[in-house]
Amino acid sequence: MTRHLPALTLAALLVILNGAAEAANVAAPVPAMKAETTVTADVVKLGDLIDNAGPAAAIPVFHAPELGTSGTIQTHRVIAAARDNGLSHFDTRGLNEVMITRAARAISLAELEQAVAEAAVRDLGLGGIDDVSIRLDRNVRALHVEPNAVDAPRIVQFYYDPHTQRFDGFVEVPGSAALRKNPVRVSGTLVETAEFVVIARPLARGEPVRDSDILLERKPRAEIPSDAVTRVGAVIGQAARRALRAGQTLRPADLMKPDLVGRNEMVTILFAAPGLSLTARGKALAAGAEGDTVTVLNPQSKRVLQATVTGPGLVTAGRGAALTADASGSIR
Repeated sequence: MTRHLPALTLAALLVILNGAAEAANVAAPVPAMKAETTVTADVVKLGDLIDNAGPAAAIPVFHAPELGTSGTIQTHRVIAAARDNGLSHFDTRGLNEVMITRAARAISLAELEQAVAEAAVRDLGLGGIDDVSIRLDRNVRALHVEPNAVDAPRIVQFYYDPHTQRFDGFVEVPGSAALRKNPVRVSGTLVETAEFVVIARPLARGEPVRDSDILLERKPRAEIPSDAVTRVGAVIGQAARRALRAGQTLRPADLMKPDLVGRNEMVTILFAAPGLSLTARGKALAAGAEGDTVTVLNPQSKRVLQATVTGPGLVTAGRGAALTADASGSIR
């Protein structure tokens, strides 16, 4: 006995069958070639070139470009590689080639200079990286490492000749297989530097040094006298012992205490003793800084005495000064 399905059931079956066919089409999209792609490994896989390549996607088919560079693969080579690996039909989308870029992390020349400076401080015992001036040789170029090699570069097997100021070494970045496989050497010149106090404008002999009269400049240490002044505080308040030119690096011998008493300047003479303090006006016969002994003339008595400069326009006479006092207690 033959049974006939109701019309509604047949219609429902057709809907189900059509839906299954559509689902099959959705589940199996047509493979299509890419216009461009970026790879992180040193090989290009079929899936890097063709979308929806299925099981063949993981098969390596070409060498990747060098780190940080790009290249192209022509369509006919992609077709041949796909057929060789069981993928005979895919949409080339009318493309003539695929652009391949090798992902990389760039390490700049500035980063390499920093790494050399750190190696100099570490291996040569210098004060800090700011005390090192680096000049890389012209053949040294920025380099690329794998994107996941994120640590800072360092210089290993570092060598430095202090006579020629030449250095060389090899770049190391933890996690970079490329650098382990092909070590990169860097070389150049390394100069130790330091900040020194220099004169900003010409100063005459005896002129006091003010904050605006000096600058801190970084210079090669080997070119500067060993006793050159490095601290601003050692200069401010001093005076020029001799005429100084702009740009001159200062040494202690270039400076002196400023004169508190000028030659032929009227000064106050103080004589102090237990229970006695006498003053008089006098004329300094020589200039002097604090602590200097100068000759002073008492204009009234015409007597000459030796006194010590103790302040601006002030000198103090010792116990042996040939002085007499009038009724008011002033020195004559």
